[in-house]
Amino acid sequence: MAKFKKHIFVCMNTREAGHPRGSCDPTGQGELQRLFKTKLAERGIANSTVRANKCGCLDQCELGPTVVVYPEAVWYGHVRPEDVDEIIASHIVGGQPVERLVISDAVVNTTHKKA
Repeated sequence: MAKFKKHIFVCMNTREAGHPRGSCDPTGQGELQRLFKTKLAERGIANSTVRANKCGCLDQCELGPTVVVYPEAVWYGHVRPEDVDEIIASHIVGGQPVERLVISDAVVNTTHKKA
């Protein structure tokens, strides 16, 4: 099998309800990552050139759910199920990040996070 050209990392961190930092996967069921896998499969690109990976905490909890696409290192925040098709079509297939969801470099890994 050839190397993947892109990896989509979907934060699966779960915290108790009401935690001040929030939770990227509040139900603990991994629905967002599973949806990425399903939508990639529907396009025939799952596990061929692109892989949607589960990952632990990306430490951008206040901006979650958080998704990162590599090798471009584009960080997405507040990703909802209805954003998955757009991320795949625009960024994964088309090469153009979805700007309205991008977490700016100035915010990633800071203590004062605002999307």
